[in-house]
Amino acid sequence: MGKILVVTNRKGGCGKSFTTANLGVALARQGKKVLCIDTDNQHSLTVSMGVKEPNTLPVTIATVITDIINKRDFDPMAGIIHHAEGVDLLPANNSLTGIELSIAPLVGRESILRKYLKRVKPLYDYCLVDTSPTLDILTINALAAADGAIIPTTPKFLDAKGLELLLRSIADVREDINPTLEIYGILMTMVDNRTNFSKEIIGAIEAAYGESIRIFKEHIPHSVRAAESSATGKSIFSHDPNGKIAAAYDALAREVLGCE
Repeated sequence: MGKILVVTNRKGGCGKSFTTANLGVALARQGKKVLCIDTDNQHSLTVSMGVKEPNTLPVTIATVITDIINKRDFDPMAGIIHHAEGVDLLPANNSLTGIELSIAPLVGRESILRKYLKRVKPLYDYCLVDTSPTLDILTINALAAADGAIIPTTPKFLDAKGLELLLRSIADVREDINPTLEIYGILMTMVDNRTNFSKEIIGAIEAAYGESIRIFKEHIPHSVRAAESSATGKSIFSHDPNGKIAAAYDALAREVLGCE
């Protein structure tokens, strides 16, 4: 049985989509079968994995959710795109906007996505779920179904302050909905080790949470190569295979595998 890992933060711009895509490829390079799932209506993961016109896709995660809401049977492999670098993608597009309004009045609304993941989980070693930068109903759905959460955060003051709110929300989900949910770790992203301020923020996060929550040893460095990679629809391993970001995600994948 595979693992469902949610990549989440209530703050935008911290590298959630980039991490989902590149951790997915890194795990595939370790011989794992990986599905990346886009639950963000901005569909950044979908675009960064090479889908140039998401709104022309006939089947997306919104299609699956609609089938579940309407109690229709569905093919768990429908709509899945096979990426050239060895990972699969369940994409999103603008049709995901408004899905929350359909889910909100339902009994058991927190478990809609779980019904899909329960079907697809046995087919993969890892399902990586990219989430929106808000604690919306789809993010709660993802956490309700997950085995673990990975929290990317940048070494910035407001991002560090926002961690407390996110961790409290995860604790609420664990208490009320999913008691087996674990925090796999906090991942420092866009790190510039040349600045004392970055080092101070990282040190403060480690001091505040390091004894109770894993903070991944591997930090993802700041580099223009990341933005370039997303624009090409390829992973960092194809765009800059010998660079420091590719090495960092390879190391992160080994840490994630070590969490088992």
